[in-house]
Amino acid sequence: MAHFAKVLNGKVVNVIVAEQDFIDNFTDNSPGRWVQTSYNTHGGVHYDPSTGEPSADQTKALRKNFAYIGGNYDVTRDAFYNLQPFPSWTLNETTCYWECPVAHPSDFDGYNYNWNEETQTWDAVESE
Repeated sequence: MAHFAKVLNGKVVNVIVAEQDFIDNFTDNSPGRWVQTSYNTHGGVHYDPSTGEPSADQTKALRKNFAYIGGNYDVTRDAFYNLQPFPSWTLNETTCYWECPVAHPSDFDGYNYNWNEETQTWDAVESE
């Protein structure tokens, strides 16, 4: 079984699990097209589901990331990626992950951090 995303105007509108034969023979009169996606592909790397480690066979890495309903599909990049979380964040062309302009703090000593778009900083929030 494989995962397929229904894409309409660059947006993922549905994700299903199906055999390739089903997709090849399925009569779908709704607009859009079905594009295969890989549940185990993240940032352009395919991970072995049994170990969580990168797979020896990277030909299984499909379209940078797993497709999510409401997410984007860029036909030029042939990649799925999420919506831009903040205007200041840029898309990493290699991973198709959004990256903030300031590195996330590495100390988690009792704090979580939220991005503050106005000040372009990470604001500490006490953990409960």
